[in-house]
Amino acid sequence: MNRKLKLIWDFKGPTGLGTAKHHCIHLKEFAEIEKLHFYEINFTELSELHSIAYIVVDETDMKTYRDALKPHRGTLAN
Repeated sequence: MNRKLKLIWDFKGPTGLGTAKHHCIHLKEFAEIEKLHFYEINFTELSELHSIAYIVVDETDMKTYRDALKPHRGTLAN
């Protein structure tokens, strides 16, 4: 079975949440233009000064996303 990975971009500072929300738009646009599968694109506010944008993808697609979009980190998705 193929594992799901969560690719994460960190945004810090008082504008981090807005930037994370906006980054999600670009993640979705990229996936649609490249015709790549994804499970979820979303953002989370971790604290007042730290938010993340993320995309959940199959492990087989991870390298395509990673090489093109340069996430800050990744983890196994639940």
